[in-house]
Amino acid sequence: MTNHPNRTFFGACPHDCPDGCSMLYQVEKGKLTGVRGNPDHPFTRGRLCVKVKDYEKHHYHADRILYPLKRSGAKGSGKFEKISWEAALNEITNRWQEIIRDRGAEAILPYGYAGNMGLLNGMNSGDAFFNKLGSSIGEKTFCASALLTAQLMTIGPSLGADPESFVHARFIILWGTNTLSTNSHLWPFVQEARKRGAKIVVVDPYRSRTAAQADLHIALRPGSDGALALAMIHTLIDENLIDADYVEKYTLGFDELKSSAARFTAAQAERVTGIPAEKIKELAREYASTPPAVIRVGVGAERYPGGGQGIRTVDCLPALTGAWRHVGGGLLQMPVFVPVRFDLLSRPDWVRSETRVINLADVADVLSDDSTLDPPIKSLFIWNANTLSQAPDSNRIEQGLKREDLFTVVSEYFLTDTARYADLVLPATMAGEHDDIVTSWGHFYIALNQKAIDPPGEAISNAELFRRLAKCMGFNDERFTQNDEELLTSSLDWNSPMLDGLSFDLLKRNGFIRVNVSSPDQYAPHAEGNFPTPSGLCEFKSALGQTGGFVAPILRQMCEGRQSEVAIEQAPVHVRNTVSSDFPLQLLTPKSHAFLNSEYANVAAKLKSQGEQFVLIHPDDAVLRSIHQGEEVLVYNDKGEFSAKARVTDAVQSGVVIATFGYWKSRNKKQGAANCLTSAGRDRFAGTPLYYNTYVNIGKIS
Repeated sequence: MTNHPNRTFFGACPHDCPDGCSMLYQVEKGKLTGVRGNPDHPFTRGRLCVKVKDYEKHHYHADRILYPLKRSGAKGSGKFEKISWEAALNEITNRWQEIIRDRGAEAILPYGYAGNMGLLNGMNSGDAFFNKLGSSIGEKTFCASALLTAQLMTIGPSLGADPESFVHARFIILWGTNTLSTNSHLWPFVQEARKRGAKIVVVDPYRSRTAAQADLHIALRPGSDGALALAMIHTLIDENLIDADYVEKYTLGFDELKSSAARFTAAQAERVTGIPAEKIKELAREYASTPPAVIRVGVGAERYPGGGQGIRTVDCLPALTGAWRHVGGGLLQMPVFVPVRFDLLSRPDWVRSETRVINLADVADVLSDDSTLDPPIKSLFIWNANTLSQAPDSNRIEQGLKREDLFTVVSEYFLTDTARYADLVLPATMAGEHDDIVTSWGHFYIALNQKAIDPPGEAISNAELFRRLAKCMGFNDERFTQNDEELLTSSLDWNSPMLDGLSFDLLKRNGFIRVNVSSPDQYAPHAEGNFPTPSGLCEFKSALGQTGGFVAPILRQMCEGRQSEVAIEQAPVHVRNTVSSDFPLQLLTPKSHAFLNSEYANVAAKLKSQGEQFVLIHPDDAVLRSIHQGEEVLVYNDKGEFSAKARVTDAVQSGVVIATFGYWKSRNKKQGAANCLTSAGRDRFAGTPLYYNTYVNIGKIS
């Protein structure tokens, strides 16, 4: 049993959220009796969001998987029988050894994602094992791939603006982010800035919770973010609103950027974005003339054709105006560049140069009967993921999972839609039941997560799971014999300047540490340039993009392999094709408020808070279809369908519908969910799936 059962332990929220909350676990008589926010954490400040405010109940949910399970019925039937860990591991070992002998290790595909964000138990926790095994590599570009690539090409691996410094800003743009639902701990800093006189602008195609609270909502057409940013750049240059000194000293490629923007006026952008030209100009003027000005960029803008280039255009704005000179100015995008020892944790040196890489967004194609892969995928190992909820084109994935020749293993908390198709289901620990370190992609702190209670039944951590698998496969490397404490101690590069003066012992004493940068009241990382790019400058023109054709930001959009080009006074602009008459509505699928991806969508209290699956539809589109408020409707296209409650509202534009994702299709009346309709197509900029390049129709259910 765990020592000292009646005490408080440090916790770190393991979820795929930028806030990375520092938590406290309260344990009494060996039971987790409460989870609360750590009041000492400067960013999360003792508050937990609606998703985890009762996190202790999640650990004791009646439906948790407690023992290894073996399928006893047809795939998808949900019929399983309890087996021992020894039997489960033996079956995995025997099946894999047979596959490797007959087809080679690349016939095995690992599929791990962001159901846990810890260093030991997160999406990379299986890397070392599968790299040693020689399996195919599962490339993960579902989320933030284009966002990060745009950042790396423009300002490099910089932490960017400190979210705690937002209180000093006087002009804040929240671009492609529903902050109140998906980054809620940033909102108090935004509100404090507003009290001090800041203006809050939200750029989003629909009136989200956050947009409704803004001083100005720029409701641009979906996917036109790059057009808006390029027109802003045109205005800044044309009206001499740039910081010429900053541009000259600390940027590269201004002439190329100027050329890209030269013919893209606000008037021309109005035709693309739907935003009046004068409003675009006024936005640019206010942004340039109200320092400190800061932009928080979210992942929403990357999910369209050309989204990565659109974000890269946004990333150029702070250097043009010299916003980086000021505390509270600049850009906050993905501050993930803390010194993690992935060389030790993931062991990329074990990867053979010829090893096959498969993008996990293509899993529908990969698992199909007519796949041309050689060797074909014969085994799928899934952890930290509910593929049938989160991946695009999920109906085709479901057909692939039904293959009798596909040996599927899923490590999970609950019998999710995906787990129902597994041959073996393995019980996984929740955060309060294992040790870990969690870094953030929304602030500058690293948090410790301590094991507070013993796992229920026979659940084990991902770290322990891959240790056991390594032993079964005969891997005796030190990486697989180290315990959690040894791995955690070496998981961060304590010799890095970013961790100078910090230590693992300090992390254990305090529960969290802030990376070694200036205080939020002094932090202006690029006041004098010093960008961590190849040139040391903000790169409007990026050498990193030369091979892919992305030298300077342009607008280029692809539509499911079909390209139509529209020249706007010779500007290099590509736009989507005419909307199909069969499927005239563009479907956007942002994150839900009470779910975290698909987690909690099986929890009654969260479902009550979130409400059943709904779709937002504009009154004009509803009238055309005789749809009324609250009616049950069918959202469909040629890929699939799902039922939803209609919410008729002018919060969305005509021609656009919103259905938040995360619901389980097995719990929908029509056995469908949002990703039954999304395409598996990917943008060539960082391979990001084009979730928002989805067109549907809506009809009443009689």
